[in-house]
Amino acid sequence: MHKTRLPSLTEILILTLLLLAIIFVAVHQLGLPIQLAFIGCWFVVMGFGKYLGYHYHHLQKGVIAGVTQGMDAIMILIAVGALIGSWMAGGIVPNIIYLGLSVMDPALFLPAAFIICAITSLATGTSFGTAGTAGIAMMGIGAGFDLPPALVAGAAISGAYVGDKLSPLSDTTVMTASMCQVNLIAHIKSMLYVSVPACIIACIAFLLVGLGFDHDGGTGTAQQVMDAIAVHYTIGWYMLLPALIVIGLLMMRLPSFPVIWLGALLGVLWAMLFEQASLVSAFDSLYNGNFIDTDVEFLQILLNRGGITSMLSVILLVILALGLGGLMESIGVLTAVCNVLQHWATTTGRLGLSTMLSGILGNALGGAAYVSIMTASTITSRNYEQMGIDKRVLSRNVESGGTVTTPMIPWTDGGIFMATTLGVSTLNYLPFLWYHWLVLGIALLYSYAGWYHFAPVEYDAEGTPQPQSAS
Repeated sequence: MHKTRLPSLTEILILTLLLLAIIFVAVHQLGLPIQLAFIGCWFVVMGFGKYLGYHYHHLQKGVIAGVTQGMDAIMILIAVGALIGSWMAGGIVPNIIYLGLSVMDPALFLPAAFIICAITSLATGTSFGTAGTAGIAMMGIGAGFDLPPALVAGAAISGAYVGDKLSPLSDTTVMTASMCQVNLIAHIKSMLYVSVPACIIACIAFLLVGLGFDHDGGTGTAQQVMDAIAVHYTIGWYMLLPALIVIGLLMMRLPSFPVIWLGALLGVLWAMLFEQASLVSAFDSLYNGNFIDTDVEFLQILLNRGGITSMLSVILLVILALGLGGLMESIGVLTAVCNVLQHWATTTGRLGLSTMLSGILGNALGGAAYVSIMTASTITSRNYEQMGIDKRVLSRNVESGGTVTTPMIPWTDGGIFMATTLGVSTLNYLPFLWYHWLVLGIALLYSYAGWYHFAPVEYDAEGTPQPQSAS
């Protein structure tokens, strides 16, 4: 019988440092694409797997399993790329930017961007869809007000993940409740204890920062942008209909992938009806994105974008990152680390911290929120049972360490998508993800202070938790 073993913590540390060194040298020292660095990491992990006694076919299955877990994100990336291209060509995003510049107060824009993206994500349940529509519009409006792109991206992404964490339409919310054996509404109510104060504090912070900018120059820039948009695009309320239709259909809990594609096709129709685009050029915007010939450099950067081709390098990076995560999981790296965390978690504070660390590790090593949710919920679940702590606390901590940290790590599907879609690198927008940092801090505070832990849960003789009400 072929023998395999779990890696030791020392071996995992050496492996992690080696992978980080490969990525750093390839990208920062040699200027090579990060995709090549990840391929190199694949072979290093495969070699380590062989050292632990695993056959190549087992390692290959790990790669395939990892990529399969992220196929939803890959499909959405393709659809969002098409939607961005056709909505630029069809004048939909330019009209949203025009409307925002005309009605928003520059001093109040940052909290408004946070709230608009939060409402959109709560209504639709998708952070990717929110960033690809409302988020891009917020970036354009923020640029018109001369606000730092990283700060605007921080506000938009913070809002986008409010719904991804809280909405009953969100796949991560539903998945977390299911994995933790918690009623969906009870799970959402438990998260409100963390998310409501995080939202309020983040909104106040964005307001105070926004008030601190000198907006005189920004107002003049905004008018120039509006004038330039009016020259190149049709302006009218009916130009917003595709966006309203997409948001409405997502609110009706229809699947994101076909709904986003429907929105992309509406963009094609709008390009032909209102922007005098030919049939070929309108459909070409789905694949190659939008192109306008203008002397206004700002519009060249803002509006000449989108298309499936703009997402191809991102999709490849997501596939490689997910494959690396699958490899790490197949050789027992996640299991070995989380076993240590499980034995270490002997108090409520350590238990909450270990759950969130398991989620962060799932994201860092697995590259996707789905991996982090599965890792955090399964590894520490037994500790909650043994300590008699309500599983609603587990589900709340899983979302805090799993869902929320996904866009904070550059090589996850969320980090790659947000950076590419909004045009700001993960490390640049990371300091401004105030909602995310607050969720982590507040959840950790509750764990160590023992606040909002609810009544102990009763389990039957087989260790199965009794059904919980939504109260």
